[in-house]
Amino acid sequence: MFRGVYTALVTPFDENGDVDEATLRNLVDFQIENGISGLVPTGTTGESPTLSHEEHTKVVGIVIDQANGRVPVIAGTGSNSTKEAIYMTKMAADAGADATLQVTPYYNKPTQHSLIQHFNTVANEGGLPVIVYNIQGRSGVNIETSTLLSMAENDNIVGVKEASGNFNQMLDVVRSTPKSFSILSGDDNLAVPLTIMGGHGVVSVLSNILPREMSEMINAALAGNVAEAQRMHFRYMDLIKAMFIETNPVPVKAAMAMREMITEKYRLPLTPMTKDHQEQLQRVMNAYQLI
Repeated sequence: MFRGVYTALVTPFDENGDVDEATLRNLVDFQIENGISGLVPTGTTGESPTLSHEEHTKVVGIVIDQANGRVPVIAGTGSNSTKEAIYMTKMAADAGADATLQVTPYYNKPTQHSLIQHFNTVANEGGLPVIVYNIQGRSGVNIETSTLLSMAENDNIVGVKEASGNFNQMLDVVRSTPKSFSILSGDDNLAVPLTIMGGHGVVSVLSNILPREMSEMINAALAGNVAEAQRMHFRYMDLIKAMFIETNPVPVKAAMAMREMITEKYRLPLTPMTKDHQEQLQRVMNAYQLI
C-alpha cells in the first residue's frame, strides 16, 4: 500500500530550456534525505505535457537511478491515448518504476464505461501497478465512485490520487473501496482532512519545498494525532494557498527558484507569474522565513 507523502516532482530546466539532470538529482536527494515517502516524476507538476517522449523517459530514468531503491517511484505515464499510455508505462516499467500514475484521459472526454476499459487495458498491458488520477478540472471528466469501484476489482489497479475537489465524493471512495486500496489526496489543502477520515496520504506540490514538514503533518494524521495534524495544517495553509495563485507548477517553481533550488524556467504555454503574483508569493515566502 502507498501511504504518506509522495512529492509530485517539478522538472527543472537549465538556462537553455533543457532538462537539468544535475539539479534533478539534487532534488531527489533533498526529498529522500528529508523523509519523503516516495516520488512522482512526470506528472502535472513535472510539466509532462511539454516533455517529449525521450525527455519523459529520461526524467523517469534519472529519478529512479538517483533514488536507487530508497523510496518508491510512481511514474506519471498517463495519456488521452490508451496506446500511448501503455507505451509510456512499459518504458517506465523497464526503467524500474514501482507504479504508474494514470491521469483521466483529457480532452476526448470518455464515458464512464470507456474509462473502465481504458484503465483496465493500461493495468493489464502496461506492466506496472496503476494509481488512477482523478482530476476533473484538467481532464473534463469525473471518475464516479461506482466506476472506480469497478476498476478496483482489477488487482493491478491499486489506488487513486483523488483531485476531484469534491470532498463528499472522496469520502465515498474511502468508505467504499477495499482496505488495501490506496487513497491519496491530489490537493494539499485536503490532505489532512482526507487522511483523518481514512485516506492514506497525499501526492503533494508543497513537499517540493517542505518535504519534512509535509511528512510530519501527514504522519500525524495517519497516527490519529488529529490535534497535531490540524495545527500543522493551519500553520502551512497560507503557503499551500500560495502554491496555486497561478497554474501549477508555476508558483512552486518560482518559490523553489527564490530558494535557489532550481533555475526558474518554464516551457510555453506556461510563463513566469505576473509581477503582482510574484510579489505576493515573495511576501508569503518571507513570512514563513523561507527566503
